[in-house]
Amino acid sequence: MDLFYWIIGQGKPLVILHGLYGLSDNWLTIAKKLESNYTLIILDQRNHGQSPHSPDHTYQHMVNDLFEITNKLKLNSFYLLGHSMGGRVAMLFQSQFPMKVEKLVVVDVAPWNYSSEDEWFRSAYAEHMRIIEALKALKPEEIASRIDADRVLQQNNLDERLRNFLLKNLKRKSGGFEWQINLNALENNLEHILFGVEVNSSSASVADVLFIRGENSNYIPTYQVDRLKEVYPKCQVVSIPDAGHWVHAEKPQMFVSAVMSFLG
Repeated sequence: MDLFYWIIGQGKPLVILHGLYGLSDNWLTIAKKLESNYTLIILDQRNHGQSPHSPDHTYQHMVNDLFEITNKLKLNSFYLLGHSMGGRVAMLFQSQFPMKVEKLVVVDVAPWNYSSEDEWFRSAYAEHMRIIEALKALKPEEIASRIDADRVLQQNNLDERLRNFLLKNLKRKSGGFEWQINLNALENNLEHILFGVEVNSSSASVADVLFIRGENSNYIPTYQVDRLKEVYPKCQVVSIPDAGHWVHAEKPQMFVSAVMSFLG
């Protein structure tokens, strides 16, 4: 798949993968803080942003997309950073192509797989279905302004910070608005997205990886931090205080400092 991407800065290549409902534009503020040290390649993953839509939305499809774009850009060795869904893509990519990934940064997502009986999975699935249903209740062709769109999401009990994040996917077009995000594909593949990925133990054993977690997030709770080394023995972990799942947006300077300290 021919993904949309930005290229910013100069230096060692650093590929950035956004999370679910995200897009490359969300990372431009972080990119500005890193551009003097790295060449940043910021992607829109399939069914997000300006990249093509497809009914297929598995981690293997997204790994294949990443392999295709890095080959197109002739990136033989690079740093790789992914947040949430993008972090799982990054871990699976490193698992399959360890020679391509010099260093790996995983932002607030665990490397292990979940089952449908897991408490975290059930809670996450319910929350994401609530979000998707709220987004589907918003009919872009029926609204006249972003204020109208925000009102619809507010009526569906989404908080202001989440509404602002989600509405970045609403694109103005001639005569109205349209969603850039493929809601049907994400809904149909939601279980797969939340179940996670299985990484190759031999690749993980040699991976130079940094986990950045938000202390207030339940994606990697404090009691599971030590478990990360069971999968990635060489990993480092940085916990950002007073930050939730969108740690890079909530604490950008601390986030950038952690990234630069690790990558060098």
